[in-house]
Amino acid sequence: MSPQSKKEYLEEIFPRYKKAESKEQKTQIINELCQTCKYHRKHAIRLLTKFKRFAKPKPRKRGKSSIYNQAPILAALERIWKDASMPCSKRLVTIIPLWLPHFPGGLSLEVIKTIKKISAPTIDRVLKTIRKKYNRINLSTTKPGTLLRKQIPIKTNQWEEFRPGFLEADTVAHCGTSIAGEYVNTVDFVDIATGWTEQRAVWCKGEVQVLEQIKDVEESLPFPLRGFDSDNGGEFLNHHLLRHFTNNPDRKDPVYFTRSRTYKKDDNSHIEQKNYTHVRQKLGYRRFENKKIVELLNDLYKNEWRLYHNFFLPSVKLIEKERIRSKVIKKHDKPQTPYQRLLNADSVDIPNSMKQKLTQQFEYLNPFALKKIMDRKILKILKLAS
Repeated sequence: MSPQSKKEYLEEIFPRYKKAESKEQKTQIINELCQTCKYHRKHAIRLLTKFKRFAKPKPRKRGKSSIYNQAPILAALERIWKDASMPCSKRLVTIIPLWLPHFPGGLSLEVIKTIKKISAPTIDRVLKTIRKKYNRINLSTTKPGTLLRKQIPIKTNQWEEFRPGFLEADTVAHCGTSIAGEYVNTVDFVDIATGWTEQRAVWCKGEVQVLEQIKDVEESLPFPLRGFDSDNGGEFLNHHLLRHFTNNPDRKDPVYFTRSRTYKKDDNSHIEQKNYTHVRQKLGYRRFENKKIVELLNDLYKNEWRLYHNFFLPSVKLIEKERIRSKVIKKHDKPQTPYQRLLNADSVDIPNSMKQKLTQQFEYLNPFALKKIMDRKILKILKLAS
């Protein structure tokens, strides 16, 4: 043992020696110290009798105890935080008023008033002991499509979009640790202006299957599709999708079809973030090689999944970014759900009739009930995958 380790061990064993009531207990502690540190018995006795702590004890926290350190409040906060996919404290402050009216079993008025007054830094302190870290596994399955790169322009100024209808798209491979063979893929979509998300499952990421799911997503969106941006994967850069967006006789206005730069994931930062928070965080990194999972996933995505994420999970948007020498200062807006951003959108982009329809739908939704159904369906999918 090093001298520093011996000092630390002596500091740990000293309180036991001081609290020992009988001579036999002290003798046992001295024997333990001699055997561990290889000290002579007389030297060990001198160290224990003349010991002085080299580490200062932690000062006691002054003031009265926090009003949030109560079992009902902690239990309610932990339940909402876990069911809301473990968001950051700033987003959780916005989530709490949306979820409290639907809390299972109800809460007392005192608990509700206390939780509504809680701030983001206080949430960080209260939930510090129960937060867990999740390791991300990065595995890219994007196969570049080179045929249509000249026909599809590059776009990198996505942050400037403020009108609903401009989507970013990407695929999430449920391939486990190997991309060999056939497996299920999730096609992920996000609206840049509002954060509205849609997901669909396909088998083997074929061009025709991806196009069918894109058509289905376009019909379910609460706003018209105006732009579509993707990476350089062959499932997006193909003649089927280019014809559907730009040369479709059934479409009044063509969709602005763009792509990102090659090997530049920051160009698709909106959807890259949603790939984890809206897919990986709940489905994990298992391999889905059973074709029946496609139907189960689409049943989940088209019902509870989209309602849960779009009506009850807020997100923040970058509104300003300033570089001062080597430091970049970012400013974000107040956390809002995609549903709230749609209600605040211009009536030209989102008609009042659609806003009224979304409001009526929101009144009948319960986030805890949606989460319960989602967990049951996800468990069935994971059992089928294993």
